Amino acid sequence: MQASLKTAHHPFYEYLKRVRAIAHIGLVYAENDYQRERNQEIIDLTDEMVQQLAKIPIKQIKNYFSEPTEYITPKVDVRAVVFDSEGRLLMVKEKADGLWALPGGWADIGLSPKECAVKETFEETGFTVEPKKLLAAVDAKYFNHPPQPHSIYKLFIECHLTGGQAQITHDILDVGFFDLHEMPPLSLERNSQDQIELVFTYRDDPEKLVLFN
Repeated sequence: MQASLKTAHHPFYEYLKRVRAIAHIGLVYAENDYQRERNQEIIDLTDEMVQQLAKIPIKQIKNYFSEPTEYITPKVDVRAVVFDSEGRLLMVKEKADGLWALPGGWADIGLSPKECAVKETFEETGFTVEPKKLLAAVDAKYFNHPPQPHSIYKLFIECHLTGGQAQITHDILDVGFFDLHEMPPLSLERNSQDQIELVFTYRDDPEKLVLFN
């Protein structure tokens, strides 16, 4: 089932994140104390509102935005989509929450999206893969993730298995292949049910166009 383009969060939450980012940028380019004070006041107010609306700790919000030294942009999350010969999807059990996700994580500086997908898959699963094509480039707000303090662009990259064997690493508890109907409990901060359903549509229809929003 293709993910809905209706935002998964309360609309005010998305507005507050935008206001917070604008005020953050205002601090970067502030020319006097008055501008700095006004933008900082907006930041403090939006932090409190986000904390109340999304139940995200103030410390987590402030840690993400950190010191205003440059123009703030969305974070980029790269996920590898790997099916085995039986059409089952490669998943990893995250040590952080004991739940399952596609191999991947935040994009690394110095690596292309394809290189990130290859690196993360090998490091988290022990399997070597060859990236084939981009399946989706989407904003996480359009999917059923829990609220997060930052904006996230998610890239889903189809990769083909080329070798290796399953191995457990320091931040992964287990590795496995699953069909859609037998999917284990998902780590919703990393991938939502509608995203998993989406990648299976590309397994069933290899000519399906890239999804982007």
